[in-house]
Amino acid sequence: MKYVMPIEDRKMVGVIGDYLRERNERDYVLFMTGVYLGRRISDILQYRVRDLRGKDRIAIAEQKTGETILLPINPHLQKIYRDFFKGKKDYEFAFRNSRSKQNTPISRIRVWQILNEAADAVGYKESLSCHTLRKTFAYWLYMDTGGDIVMVQEVLGHSDPSITRRYIGIDQQKKEKAINGLHF
Repeated sequence: MKYVMPIEDRKMVGVIGDYLRERNERDYVLFMTGVYLGRRISDILQYRVRDLRGKDRIAIAEQKTGETILLPINPHLQKIYRDFFKGKKDYEFAFRNSRSKQNTPISRIRVWQILNEAADAVGYKESLSCHTLRKTFAYWLYMDTGGDIVMVQEVLGHSDPSITRRYIGIDQQKKEKAINGLHF
């Protein structure tokens, strides 16, 4: 498996989002959910309409850790949900597989395909994976809080700040900047 980094260009997050919105509303809402909530894709795909519609917070038990996390839903994401969930039934999966007659969510593989198709279409050169969404959330939370790594660590559920720095690529950025800044 190839190591992926967060999307470190805020404009590119918007470009990918715009592309997905034009192409498929479900895929756009899924992408925005990932970058605004920062949950693992396995957790996101289990959301039902009732978990997200009309909520300003979400309480979710993470599949990997078993911990229940209470997170606010960003007001911009709340508006996206209001529009997207109109006419949908509470019991439906939020990111339903439209090709199935059953009420099933799309697969992780399909999410990976959607992300990479979008990246190719908009000229984004880095590798994307389902984890890119969570890493992007974490990276921008870190940047927008002035580098509060402990808060990001707690939101992600990591056991140590060094894990969080490595996870979002901060250590790698610092190393590259230091090495590239050498001058003799």
